Amino acid sequence: MATEVRNNAERSRYELVDDGEVVGVAEYRDEGDVRVFPHTHINASRRGQGLGAQMVRAALDDTRSSGHRVVAACWYVAEFIDANPEYRDLLAA
Repeated sequence: MATEVRNNAERSRYELVDDGEVVGVAEYRDEGDVRVFPHTHINASRRGQGLGAQMVRAALDDTRSSGHRVVAACWYVAEFIDANPEYRDLLAA
């Protein structure tokens, strides 16, 4: 299984792609230098495989490299950051 996470800036979302099929998304909106993550989704048949964490980690890494701060409006992104303290510095005040 070859998965990748790509930033689909045109649709304002990160996409988790497995062999050409989008199996998960992390939606975002940019508000100045803050990237708000309101919703994430993994296809029901693919849940429980760690794919959500893979997608959110890649999205946060890309967000860091772009110089944005984060608002974790999505419960999953908030829990991921809470469980992975190396991302807490990204949180906007």
